[in-house]
Amino acid sequence: MIKRKLDRYVQVLNNIDDDQDKYLWIMDFGKNSKPMEDENRTRYFEVAGCQSQTWLVPHFIDDKIYFTADSAALISKGMVCIIADVYSGSTAQDINDFDQREFEKMNLNTLLTPGRNNGVNSMLKKIKYYATE
Repeated sequence: MIKRKLDRYVQVLNNIDDDQDKYLWIMDFGKNSKPMEDENRTRYFEVAGCQSQTWLVPHFIDDKIYFTADSAALISKGMVCIIADVYSGSTAQDINDFDQREFEKMNLNTLLTPGRNNGVNSMLKKIKYYATE
């Protein structure tokens, strides 16, 4: 399920020719994502290593984990919301078994600044952290 969701985003981004348009699509995705409850914007849910304040909140329902996400910057919000969507509804085992290098198919290293790429890696680490709790 994780791979299928990720591949959907890869396909969307690959169908956009211009890098600036990809950047705008990611920001629009973040703008249009469900807002996060203010009480979840805490240090505990903050993603360390992001250039702007970014939060990733797990919700454990039965044996699955769902995520909500937000960020003070639109590009970070778009990326963290994509990542949250890709992993939402998965089991901890599925998350731990998934090879996060699959995200390289999004070609973010050419689209985002090195600082933003580090932030994405921090978001992915936070997902793995929640899956091992």
